[in-house]
Amino acid sequence: QVQLAESGGGLVQAGGSLRLSCAASGDTFEIKAMGWYRQAPGKQREYVAFITTYGRTGYGDAVKGRFTITGDNAQNTVFLQMNNLKAEDTAVYCCALDAGGGNVDYWGRGTQVTVSS
Repeated sequence: QVQLAESGGGLVQAGGSLRLSCAASGDTFEIKAMGWYRQAPGKQREYVAFITTYGRTGYGDAVKGRFTITGDNAQNTVFLQMNNLKAEDTAVYCCALDAGGGNVDYWGRGTQVTVSS
């Protein structure tokens, strides 16, 4: 089993920046990739970004060029640097972990990001 703990959410004005962190604990040998999804009220869950243990990254179209995902394999932690935030980025951001099957096997509880316009 793996546990995920997110931090770094909050309230920011449009155009501002936030940095989210997600630390994995437990059976961390299972980690193949970690990343983020988000869900805004009344909307479906949306893919944000992912990074593999080899450093390969991917981004959702809505955040490309504004968000950057990085990882620290030694600390089993990933970071999401969010720049030029927009009101439409407001959502609960959930950390996700792929243990090797290409799907999300573990979810964090989420951290709220609110962008005021």
